[in-house]
Amino acid sequence: MDILHDRLARARASGAVFARTVAEPPWGLRLAGSIQLAVHTVVRGRGWLWLDDPGDAVELVPGEVTLVRGGPDHHIGHAPGADCLEPEEFRNRHAPGRSSEESRNRQVPGGSSEDPRATVFLCGAYRFSGDIGAGLLEALPQVLTLSAAVGDPLRDVIGLLSHELATPAPGEPGGPTVLDRLLDVLLVLAIRNDFRRSPNAPRWYRACADPRLNAALQAVHENAGHPWTVPELAAISGLSRAAFARTFREALGQTPMQYLTDWRMALARDHLRTGELTLTAIAHAVGYTSPYAFAAAFTRNHGEPPGSWRQRESHSANDPYPHAH
Repeated sequence: MDILHDRLARARASGAVFARTVAEPPWGLRLAGSIQLAVHTVVRGRGWLWLDDPGDAVELVPGEVTLVRGGPDHHIGHAPGADCLEPEEFRNRHAPGRSSEESRNRQVPGGSSEDPRATVFLCGAYRFSGDIGAGLLEALPQVLTLSAAVGDPLRDVIGLLSHELATPAPGEPGGPTVLDRLLDVLLVLAIRNDFRRSPNAPRWYRACADPRLNAALQAVHENAGHPWTVPELAAISGLSRAAFARTFREALGQTPMQYLTDWRMALARDHLRTGELTLTAIAHAVGYTSPYAFAAAFTRNHGEPPGSWRQRESHSANDPYPHAH
């Protein structure tokens, strides 16, 4: 098992909002920080992206992908500091006569892609599912720009997205699914690229480079419900109990049992959010002998029973589809 794959597989996109835009200068768009992850790439022309200070704007050029984590609002425009419109106003100005339902996933606002002054760019609003996805987001910088050289799969995915959005076929079966999965692939490539080169990559990702720790981590992720012990994980890693515990703590900043509990609780929270499993089934899935044992462990970690936590989360859940464009 690939640990990064496991985490990404549990955080897949669904119903992603994606748009292809053609805009002639002057133009500018403000996007709310409530968007969990925004993805931007220029197909042709130039654009600029900034948070609060236009002086720190990042240039958007063809062949690159820029990711923006949720938090502060961000802006994209034809030049740093350009006047930026709210999404609805931007849509009305650049795509008159198109309904929001029409333009939700396949949007080609005004202007001609043949006009040499026009910028053609793709914007996506991505939502991870659950805490496992949120943990991946927290490992990324606020703004991340990745270059895609010729031959890089990232460039191919950008091309596929551009083609899919440029040739809308209303009602074509599978269209939204194609966009969701292309966005998944784009994100996998982007995260993998960043984690490989970043000194701030998550500890679990760096620990996977150690074949001894990777074996234990794989075992935990493959079967979180198994009653793991430190001696058992040490044997899998080919280390003595003491050497394994020391190496694990140095690499991940916590004991093996703390890591196991944290992973089980993350899985449990995601199961509770979906509401698809009973407490008994969740307890079994994450390694507890009974719903009572699971409830006690969950309460120790979260300060409230799982049933109360699930009810509170269901009441505070936001609209899963942020209105990006």
